[in-house]
Order: sequence, then structure tokens, then C-alpha cells
Amino acid sequence: MRKGKGPICLFSRPTLRPSQSKVSLIEGRRANMAARWSFWCVSATMAVALFIVYDVPSASAQRKKEMVLSEKVSQLMEWTNKRPVIRMNGDKFRRLVKAPPRNYSVIVMFTALQLHRQCVVCKQADEEFQILANSWRYSSAFTNRIFFAMVDFDEGSDVFQMLNMNSAPTFINFPAKGKPKRGDTYELQVRGFSAEQIARWIADRTDVNIRVIRPPNYAGPLMLGLLLAVIGGLVYLRRSNMEFLFNKTGWAFAALCFVLAMTSGQMWNHIRGPPYAHKNPHTGHVNYIHGSSQAQFVAETHIVLLFNGGVTLGMVLLCEAATSDMDIGKRKIMCVAGIGLVILFFSWMLSIFRSKYHGYPYSFLMS
Repeated sequence: MRKGKGPICLFSRPTLRPSQSKVSLIEGRRANMAARWSFWCVSATMAVALFIVYDVPSASAQRKKEMVLSEKVSQLMEWTNKRPVIRMNGDKFRRLVKAPPRNYSVIVMFTALQLHRQCVVCKQADEEFQILANSWRYSSAFTNRIFFAMVDFDEGSDVFQMLNMNSAPTFINFPAKGKPKRGDTYELQVRGFSAEQIARWIADRTDVNIRVIRPPNYAGPLMLGLLLAVIGGLVYLRRSNMEFLFNKTGWAFAALCFVLAMTSGQMWNHIRGPPYAHKNPHTGHVNYIHGSSQAQFVAETHIVLLFNGGVTLGMVLLCEAATSDMDIGKRKIMCVAGIGLVILFFSWMLSIFRSKYHGYPYSFLMS
């Protein structure tokens, strides 16, 4: 130790000059920037590596998906070129309709066409479905956006079980994306199974418009020609006496037949094309009266026509009994018969209304 001086610390930090402190500060900043740059380089490298690791399998899976989709579309197009309505069993249905990927819609008719099933409606619906599929197949707007297929119960009962389906025929649209919704099931009993009605439903569900082209039907022109020939023959045979053209009874009878045909629903049948009747595939019970007020069967219109005719005949007998010049005994018989016909057939008519319009408040004797 020096005399009169304090102790000297051997580890004390020497005093820096101003120029030396600036250099140290710059070097520290450079080191900090280099560390940050190294961190970002390492992060970017890891991100690129992760992207490559995860993207390569994704791209491979996408290519595989596109290949599967291309194979499915090619297979469907090949079958459609041979037959517009593709017959499917359980395996084809699950692979081409249910399993993804799919960028096309499939209109499937579930039916039972075998003779031992005795499904008359299925045969009629199949004819209309074939007309619709042929119209699309040979249309100038034909694309692979939509296909028509059919699953018969005897060839794909497992499909019926998978879909919990217990009636036929049934039309379902399987859209290109997602599962079928409520509107993708065709309301057969309300709309009927005519090709034009099914085409309108398809346009609503898929935005694909199909112009139905029916094969030429010469039955109508032939019947019209035959009717004109008969009328012309009668007029020619009675050319010397044309008084029958002024027969009020004949004209009244013809007008009455026309009114009965129109009021029974014949025009509705012509427009909607409903089935003649419905047979339950499980019980075998045949329904001739539709249970809804929004639809009807062809047999139902015939029954209504018969009932209206019975009521009309009863009213005619009552009028004749009141105005004719016959003896009183015959007039009484006509009166009783007329009252009986009106009561019987009008009661049956009301019973039909009550079965279709639930809560219908009126009844009459036997209804």
C-alpha cells in the first residue's frame, strides 16, 4: 500500500472513454440484430419444412381423390351411353351414389318390378322414368352433372334396409354435395309420376331443365278418326231424316256425361298422371281412395263418377215421377227408387269426403 493513499482494487473496471462506449454500443446492436436474423431464418426454415411435410401427402391425397372421381364419372357415362337408366345393386349404389367423392347428382328410383311383387304402379312409374331419362340422354344439353339410376327391391334389398324404405316406387335425389334433404324425396302421391312432373321437381332440386320428349302416340288420332267416321256414317245413313240432331234428350245425355267426367276429376288425372291405385308391399292391401285431400287415384275418380251418376239418376227419377203422365203406381215406384238412389250414393259420397278431409263435419245416414 502506498502511504496516504487508499487501497487499489485489482478487479475494478477501467474507465472508458466516450469513443470506446459508442463502439461497444454499436457492436451490441449488431449482435442483437444478428441473433434476431438467425431466429427468423430458423423459424422460416422450420415453417417451410413443415409445409413440405404436410403438403406433399395432401397433394397426393387430392390427386388420388381426383382419380377416383374421374373413374366414377367415366363408369357412369359408359353405362348411361348403353342404357339411360342405370340398374344398381347394393355394391354399385354404395360406391357410386353414397361414397364420396362426387360432383354429380343421381336421381334414383326405388322400385319393385318383378312379377311376383304385383306392383302395377311400379311398372307405370318405370315407363315415365324411362321416358324422362331418354329425354335427358338424347338432349343437346346432356352433361355429366346428373345421372338416372334404379334400384329394384329384389336386386338391392340391403339398400332399402339401409335407407329405412318400406314403399315403392320412390324417387330420391342424391345431390352432388351433402346428404339428401327433405325436399330431395319426390312427393309421388301429391304430384303423380308423370315425366313432366318429375322433370319440374328435378329442375327445382338441381337447376337442370329437362325437356320431355315422348314417343309418338297414334292411339289418340286413330280414335278421333274412328269417332268422326262413325258420326259421318250415321249422318250419311240418316241423311233423309236429320231430326235426331235436334233430339233434346240425346244432347242432354251427352252434356250430362261430359259434366260427370269433369266433376269426377278426369282432367286432374290427365295433368298429374296419378297411379290407378296403391298396393301396400307388406300387407298386400290395395287402396282405391287416397288418404290425403291433396291427391287422388284414378280408381277414385271412377268411384266418384259412379256415385255422382247414381245421385243424378235418382234426381231424374224424382223429376219424372213428379211430371210424367204415367199411372200413379209407377210414379210411386219411381219416386221411391229415386229417393233411395239419392240417399245411398250421396251417403257414400260424404263418406269419401270424410276419409279424405279429416275433420269434415257433415254426414248423412250411411256415411
